[in-house]
Amino acid sequence: MERIINHPILPIPENRKKVKFFFNDKELFGYEGEIISSALIANGINVFAIHKKGDAPQGIYCANGQCSHCTLIINGFPLKSCVTSLKAGMNIRTMKHQPILPEDDRPLGPYKKKEMKCDVLVTGGGPSGLTAAIELAKLGFSIILVDDKEKLGGKLLLQTHKFFGSIEDCYAGTRGIDIAHKLEEELRTYSNVKIFTNTSVVAVYKDKKAGIFVDNKNYIIIDFEGLVISAGARENSLIFPGNNLPGVYGAGAFQTLVNRDLIKSSKRVFIVGSGNVGLIAAYHALQAGIQAVGICDILDKASGYKVHSDKIMRMGVPIYLNHTVLSADGDGKVEKITIAKVDKNYQPILKTAKTFEVDTLLLAVGLTPVDEFYETANQFGFKIVKAGDAKEIAEASSAMFGGRIAGLEMAKMLGQDVSIDKSYFEKADILKSKPGKIYDKKKVTLNEKFQPVFHCTEEIPCDPCTSVCPSNAIRLEKNQGNIMDIPIFDGECTGCQLCVAVCPGLAVTLAKKIDENLAEVVLPHEYIPNFKVGDKIPLIDQEGAFLEDGEVIKIRLHKKHKTHLITVRASLKNGAKAAGIRVQDESVTKPLPQPSFDYLPDNGVVCQCEMVTVKEIVDYIKKHDVKDVNQLKQIRVGMGACGGKTCSILLPRVFKMAGVNPDELIQGTKRPLSVEAPMYALINEGDSE
Repeated sequence: MERIINHPILPIPENRKKVKFFFNDKELFGYEGEIISSALIANGINVFAIHKKGDAPQGIYCANGQCSHCTLIINGFPLKSCVTSLKAGMNIRTMKHQPILPEDDRPLGPYKKKEMKCDVLVTGGGPSGLTAAIELAKLGFSIILVDDKEKLGGKLLLQTHKFFGSIEDCYAGTRGIDIAHKLEEELRTYSNVKIFTNTSVVAVYKDKKAGIFVDNKNYIIIDFEGLVISAGARENSLIFPGNNLPGVYGAGAFQTLVNRDLIKSSKRVFIVGSGNVGLIAAYHALQAGIQAVGICDILDKASGYKVHSDKIMRMGVPIYLNHTVLSADGDGKVEKITIAKVDKNYQPILKTAKTFEVDTLLLAVGLTPVDEFYETANQFGFKIVKAGDAKEIAEASSAMFGGRIAGLEMAKMLGQDVSIDKSYFEKADILKSKPGKIYDKKKVTLNEKFQPVFHCTEEIPCDPCTSVCPSNAIRLEKNQGNIMDIPIFDGECTGCQLCVAVCPGLAVTLAKKIDENLAEVVLPHEYIPNFKVGDKIPLIDQEGAFLEDGEVIKIRLHKKHKTHLITVRASLKNGAKAAGIRVQDESVTKPLPQPSFDYLPDNGVVCQCEMVTVKEIVDYIKKHDVKDVNQLKQIRVGMGACGGKTCSILLPRVFKMAGVNPDELIQGTKRPLSVEAPMYALINEGDSE
């Protein structure tokens, strides 16, 4: 079984109950209560369904219940395996084509209507939903918070890295997994808060009611006065040949597998997208013992924080800018991917193609807010606010602060006499700021005392190093006058190493002069060291270039920040340049000697639920002069189990390819229910037990 048994940050659960289950009549083992898709992947199974169109294999894609790729026949019923828990003795089978429901001629059993009431319904227990609920709970409102996962925290639960932002306002310097626990603990102290996990809001109704699907069993009508939409975001997809193969999935799904479920889901990954999500996914892969072969981005600059991209390159992961993915290829699953440079019109230059052997291709190409209920609720005249990614895609630090503001705004809507400090809005704007100016790195002259050396030269919202320094020897430059400014050393260093341990970007080192030839350097390292005192290890500069092999003279684990502090002896000329330790050999990232691919872009799948390609859609649009997205339902576009959530984001581009201005389109009708709920649950037949 492919499970993570050692991790530099995450604890490995002990004493979990091992249970037997059956997949296509084969006896397998997993852990009771874990997600079925993860249990199968841990057993080496990546193909979950066989599509009726061309017998195409399907595997996991979102791991978030948003699509239908992972649907399996579980105890006779088609269920999404990424949101269904494993129980002993389950009979699980590959879903081939369309499922056949088991016959059931039993008469209608006893049923009942279940109702609850609250002042505010909060949809989503991620960073913004938690902070919004906390603010409202403080003011005495009765709250029902609904989240579709087993634990609260949303994407925080997938983040093993330390957060940027402000220590005072959003726990900067603390890892996302730990922030989630802090916020949940605080929320659970309020008796006026009712929390439903493993529960989805499936619909809102015009009489100020919502339907929630609890534990995939019961349906409860919630009567509310105010609604907070904080359901986060779903990942975008891309159109390219092979984009429907098992092994192509969203970066968030990968993080769910490796960081939440501790599944070593891959051996070699390639990532499309150099935003913070893509960069962090590479980092998480390396921490899980998975090779990160490379990252590509169609833009000419990494779109994430420079400290993130620098850190990834120091680890040994190349970033291919001005490149796009041409194809994913393999026999029933991803076995290789091909990328190529693009010209000024972002068209691929085929002669520059490079092919890599990988088993997983991660797509980190942007997010779309999950805000389907907002428009409907607004039309009904509800008191409603959005928060977090549902309102605006930004970092989780911004989402936490934005949630507080949303909670206070809702309180005002409900008649509470509250005022929102203007500084809240100013801080929220700073926390969601895009990266700013990049400065030249300052020259550092080492002396016989330790001093911090900063390898962060880009304006981003971050202040942990200044906050933890016991001698106030680190301050921010006064260019912008806020936490966007870069840090500088201005005082006396005590050598405590806190700034090295707390930095979210691993962009602070300590260095001092030993003699005219040698220096001593303290480096941050968030991996289980595979070296010992006395070994020589490769030292890397800020942007990933090899400097020299340095001698390890001390290894210390900073327990609070779970960061190894590695003290090395290096040459004096490189003492201030050394920024990190390479963890992946260069040979891992080499492409195949010759590119190998078939570039047929018309074969790219747009509607993955129904397997409808670019060519099929473009031909239909041209033939029938389509200007209404709903007309595409004639060829099954948007008719699958995801409800058009994935393909709707891609369709404007496809219409443009067909010569239709996307701005002139009539948009597709959204389904009344956002999540599938069986009929027996809607009436709580037999109490749906």
